[in-house]
This record gives sequence, structure tokens and C-alpha cells, in this order.
Amino acid sequence: MPRMPTSTSRTKHPSTSPLVFFLPLAFLLGLGAGYLFWGLNPAPAAATTPGARRVNISVGNSPSLGPENAPVTIIEFGDYQCPYCKLWYDNVYDRLLASYPGKVRFVYHDFPLDGHPEALPAAEAAQCAGAQNAYWKYHDALFGQQYGLSNTAYKQYAQELGLNVQAFSSCLDGHRFQARVKDSYQYAVGLGVGSTPTFYINGIEVIGAQSYETFQQLIDQELAGKK
Repeated sequence: MPRMPTSTSRTKHPSTSPLVFFLPLAFLLGLGAGYLFWGLNPAPAAATTPGARRVNISVGNSPSLGPENAPVTIIEFGDYQCPYCKLWYDNVYDRLLASYPGKVRFVYHDFPLDGHPEALPAAEAAQCAGAQNAYWKYHDALFGQQYGLSNTAYKQYAQELGLNVQAFSSCLDGHRFQARVKDSYQYAVGLGVGSTPTFYINGIEVIGAQSYETFQQLIDQELAGKK
């Protein structure tokens, strides 16, 4: 950056308009505001357009809700510590499943992000609950976060859901399902998933905590195509 002149002479160094300094600052502030806006309010994914490329996603041994032969399968790659995953869960999840009884199969793939220290143990805890046929109740408790996310909280959720706490604790502390969760993460990385939540509706990618209407539009489009 050039050194500012030290002379106070106005005849040799005409004063510079404040706009010269304000405009670059305004530009940077605009960029920052735009970044925050699009980060907090993700734009509809380009893949939501008709004719978007479909990705073949394996359900594998991931937990699912709804009939296996449902005409629409929604696969979420999620993280229990991700605030946007919780935002989507709070605003869309229940409403969406209630709107399409028998027509939608919902699958949850674990994608615990490295920056979220409780994401991996929370995913393991959910799998341990699944070993007692309580995966989805536990999934709901984790996103409800009444007790937060911690080893103590995971066992508290198990107790309140009526699980065998001793068996649950042994499963969790012994990391019985850690390899499965990590395999799910690596599978997502191989697909090119880079953030949470990421969804695939019959293979069509939707990124971010999109609105109910975004999902409704795609599901209705898929159902119309199945007729």
C-alpha cells in the first residue's frame, strides 16, 4: 500500500475524496453480506430443475422410514450437530412425511463433519438405539436436543425412550457402530457430498436446508412421472 504523504500543503497535494476510500470498503462489505445471505439462506439447488442428472445412491444398511417400494425415495446425508440439519428437521421433516403417507421412503445416511466433535458419537448413539429398534425415536430426540449432545445426554435419551441403558451404554462406549458411521461418511465423500444437509430425491440432488415447497415441487414432479 503506498505511503500516505506527510506534507500538509494543499497546493501540492489536492485533497482526496472520501469516496476513494469508501467504495472499496463498501464493495468488501457487500461481498461479506452476500456470503452470509446465501450461506444462511441457501438458494434452490440447480439440480431441482426438470431433467436434472440423477445419481444412483445406495440405501445400504442405513435406517429408513416408509415402504421399500415407495415411488419416491428421499436420502439425507446429515450430521446431528449441524444447525442447518436441525433447521430442516424442525421446519420440514414431519410436515413432509405427513403429506405423503405411503408414497415416500426416507433414508438417513450419516455424514458427520470433522468440525463437529459430537457428530460422530451422536451418529453412533443413534445406531446403538437402532440395535434396539428405536432408531427413529432416537433420531428425533437428537434433533430435539433437550439435553444437548454429549455422552451423558446420549444415555439420558436412551433412558427416557425406555431402552436397555446398560446394553446401550456398552454399545456406545465400545464404539460398536463407529466403523459403519465412518463407512457412510466415506461413501458420501466418494459421491462428492461436501456439506450437510444434502438430499437426493429419487437421485436428484438438493443441497441445503431447503423449504418444504422445494421438496414438495420435486416430489410431486416425481409422482406425476410415475403415473
